[in-house]
Amino acid sequence: MSSNLHIPKKCQYCGNAFVARTTVTKYCGCKCAKYAYKARKRAEKVQATLKEEMQPEVAIPSSTTAINQKDFLSITEASQLIGVSRWTIQRMIKRGQLKAVPFGRKHIVARYQIESLFN
Repeated sequence: MSSNLHIPKKCQYCGNAFVARTTVTKYCGCKCAKYAYKARKRAEKVQATLKEEMQPEVAIPSSTTAINQKDFLSITEASQLIGVSRWTIQRMIKRGQLKAVPFGRKHIVARYQIESLFN
């Protein structure tokens, strides 16, 4: 569907004058529309980053506080507590640095063993 409208407008990106065929046209061409889109997305990212930096620090997740309450930990929980991978805990068990006891399909580690690593 073509339009018989000829509306003189000014490009919102480059500022050049052009003749628009619709009432909603904002840019003189595809190139200016793409540049404006990229600039808009870049500005949104900058605003999101600034907004994120201005937020107060997030409190410790409740899962971490739950781990701090337990006397016996699974291998995954032990790795989260120390801040290492599960495989590191598995290697420590294999080397004899930690003792794990099978509990059903899981292996559990006593908290005092992990704390003794750092003493």
